[in-house]
Amino acid sequence: MTDPANNGRPPYDMSATMASLPAAMTQYWDYAIDAWQRSILFMDVLRQRSNQYQEHNAQAVPHVLHFEHELVVDGRKLADPVNYGLVRMKPPAGVVTDMRKRPFVVIDPRAGHGPGIGGFKSDSEIGVALKAGHPCYFIGFSPEPMPGQTIEHILQAEAVFLERVAALHPHADGKPCVIGNCQAGWALMMLAAVHPGLVGPLIIAGAPLSYWAGVHGINPMRYSGGLLGGSWLTALTGDIGHGKFDGAWLVSNFESLNPANTLWAKQYNLWAKVDTEAARYLEFERWWGGHVKLNAEEMQFIVDNLFVGNRLATAELVLSDGVRVDLRNIRSPIVCFCSRGDNITPPQQALGWIVDLYSSVDDIRAHGQTIVYALHESVGHLGIFVSAKVATKEHAEFASNIDLIDSVAPGLYEAVLIPRDDKAPSADLASGDWILRLEPRTLEDIHALGGNDLADERRFETVRRISEINHGLYDRFLRPLVRSVANDQAAEMMSRLHPARLPYEIFSDRNPFMAPLAQLAAQVRERRRPAAPDNPFVKLQEEISDRLEATLRGWGEARDRFQEQLFNTTYGSPQLQAAVGLKPDDARPRPAPGTSAEARALLEARIAQLRSGIGLGGRREAAIRTLLYAGRGGGFDERHLGMIRQIYQRHGGNLAIEDFKRLVREQFLMLLIDEQAAIAALPALVPDPAMRSELVALVREVLESVGPLSEQAASRLARIEGMLALPAAAE
Repeated sequence: MTDPANNGRPPYDMSATMASLPAAMTQYWDYAIDAWQRSILFMDVLRQRSNQYQEHNAQAVPHVLHFEHELVVDGRKLADPVNYGLVRMKPPAGVVTDMRKRPFVVIDPRAGHGPGIGGFKSDSEIGVALKAGHPCYFIGFSPEPMPGQTIEHILQAEAVFLERVAALHPHADGKPCVIGNCQAGWALMMLAAVHPGLVGPLIIAGAPLSYWAGVHGINPMRYSGGLLGGSWLTALTGDIGHGKFDGAWLVSNFESLNPANTLWAKQYNLWAKVDTEAARYLEFERWWGGHVKLNAEEMQFIVDNLFVGNRLATAELVLSDGVRVDLRNIRSPIVCFCSRGDNITPPQQALGWIVDLYSSVDDIRAHGQTIVYALHESVGHLGIFVSAKVATKEHAEFASNIDLIDSVAPGLYEAVLIPRDDKAPSADLASGDWILRLEPRTLEDIHALGGNDLADERRFETVRRISEINHGLYDRFLRPLVRSVANDQAAEMMSRLHPARLPYEIFSDRNPFMAPLAQLAAQVRERRRPAAPDNPFVKLQEEISDRLEATLRGWGEARDRFQEQLFNTTYGSPQLQAAVGLKPDDARPRPAPGTSAEARALLEARIAQLRSGIGLGGRREAAIRTLLYAGRGGGFDERHLGMIRQIYQRHGGNLAIEDFKRLVREQFLMLLIDEQAAIAALPALVPDPAMRSELVALVREVLESVGPLSEQAASRLARIEGMLALPAAAE
């Protein structure tokens, strides 16, 4: 056979030449060709990333939602316009929406990136809610804020959105369940605090609420505000941006936490596995590179009141209309989902607000609140929203068991997922591969996760006061000068040259030097010759990469240790603390949230109302009171609620989840106020002996649906039988 391109001569046989070389040279040649080809393909992926970046940002509302959707409310048309909008998610083919189920609403964080992470994949928060048959909505945003937009305007807009969702589903079995991811989580908590009763259960995923909290040597990000001198730098950045804060700065902060991944591992993984990693890499980079902006006033509010001020967890935050944001006002169940592997929002920051606000679990119960936390062992911050494993496990269980969470008695619980065993009691009452169980917990369980001591609190309080001083000095002396030279053109140029944005700009087809790359990459793909996995040069490459990554990781850890020591030394100085007004004998530098006279009066009136209702009701109230009493101290799982539903259906009952929730809370609080009187009133609630026997049998059936009664539950149920003068008690 001849080759026309070779003047009719036979084609050159490379294999014959390679066979005559020593094995080591052959392996090196194979590796060299493979490495060269991977480099071309790697550069082509960067070219595709830049082109994708340009196309993505050219959209009016860039997003990465996996699902089709339609606009319901445009926040830009509200009285106080914001760059947010409410959209309805269309279920994928084969998925049926049950309009009787409560709707789900997912709110994405505006923390530097564009919207869509909550619906990034088919297995996502939105995906599992749709698969569970729930109507689903999404609150997203456009890249540019509206003029004059503030955090309070966003809260007002989200209230309008959620009211609209509730109005669209008047016959749903419960108020909307709302998921707030990361930064959207604290905003959702603020909204629920100033508009109690607006929504149903809240799922707060990876959201920081207690910003100073953390563990020494593990959570370095919390020291950033102090090391930068407080929030004056935020003000400077907003002024340089001519009234806007570039979200790329937030992205840079995230990336700086892990220099080993940012500076090496992320790109090396693509280069080393470019044949298989390109699609996944481009999919993620489409979101990661979609930077958005905030108004300078928005970012200043966040830094002053949350990141540095930490005013949310102690009810110190007061809005412009004088309304105090007190998380104890929330009337919806709260689910806090966090992870030990999250270095951006560690469990201490996600859960520390509980011990900041409440003195005990009884304090939580007295406020009628239900708080559930779920603690993942290893997933990172983004994995909470993106990981398919998390979505199909934790989020799927939250979606399918949201009624259980909504109807459990007030208190503090941990959500524990147990692998489903078809041989276990009432396994058919559980959905999916896991059983969601709510185990009662105390504040000691939150403290056991670690957190700040008094010395740490004094250091962070010093930062807060120094920040206020520095910000005041900046406002007085430097801000007028900066604003006099700032303009839109300079701000846009600085934005495009930002280190986090520039790599997405320079590799696109707009760069004339990238023009030949697409054709060269196509030729390489046709002649691709990957080296064998056991090639010694491939193994050497991996070893060099591992060592380089370990070096960068070690450098990052050393940097974090130095910063922590610098922070502790600087702000732990007794002289500096005294200079900002901290007294040595201050037992608690940050004020504990008190209770107003009005709140105490309302609580006393509520207690009197509940006490007067102990003797009121009938068989339904007696059954729930007996169930709560007998099961008190033990956990509840989805099989309990499933059995209750079966019993209601068997007896032709039709109790809405909202009514069931109200009854559970009322009966539980009656037991909490005066357990002896509540139990003593049971005979009057069920005067018929036959109904008494049926009531105890039903309660026993529910409790035994997950296995034999515990010794405590059996003893309590026996007491009820004696109280009701049933034959079983005499026997």
